[in-house]
Amino acid sequence: MSSAVRRARRPSGGRDQLLETAVGEFIARGYDATSMEDLSRAAGITKSSFYHHFTGKEALLRAALERAVDGLFGVLSLPVTQTGGPAERLRAIVAEQVRLLMRELPYVTLLLRVRGNTETERWALDRRRAFDATMTRLVREAVEAGEVRADVDPALAARLLSGLVNSIVEWYRPDRAGSATLPEDVVNAAFTGIVPAPADRA
Repeated sequence: MSSAVRRARRPSGGRDQLLETAVGEFIARGYDATSMEDLSRAAGITKSSFYHHFTGKEALLRAALERAVDGLFGVLSLPVTQTGGPAERLRAIVAEQVRLLMRELPYVTLLLRVRGNTETERWALDRRRAFDATMTRLVREAVEAGEVRADVDPALAARLLSGLVNSIVEWYRPDRAGSATLPEDVVNAAFTGIVPAPADRA
């Protein structure tokens, strides 16, 4: 994992920069293994200065996960994801999920690594399940509208779509070649496939 994801730039002490540093430490060390001493050392400030902005580790985790979760559900309320048929909406949601991941890479990475060990982590997992349920309903609507193959299991399709997008955190870097077209490339791979149709091969 690159240092850009592991550790954010050293902050001057502002709340947003402190949160960015904490997210980098949580990713690098694991939330449970990260102490407030680790966080204050990484931020270059005293623990008391950190507590001026956040009441503790759990508050930092909550703020970071809220940022990722709010972004995820914000995708569902964008005009582009609310227009057209269900299949068109699915394509738009996947593209916007990729854009969110690219924009908020450390925060989305942290969201995908929670395991439910704390109240905040369990809240985040519940929100992820709610998002997946929305995607499942939309896939089912697409099947019923004849826009998706009738033999597609909506729950499985929703999990596969989420898995495809979420796997990007493992290899995406902002300076990676082809980043400008990544959302569209992922959508095309998910909905059109990577093997040409028989007519295209002829």
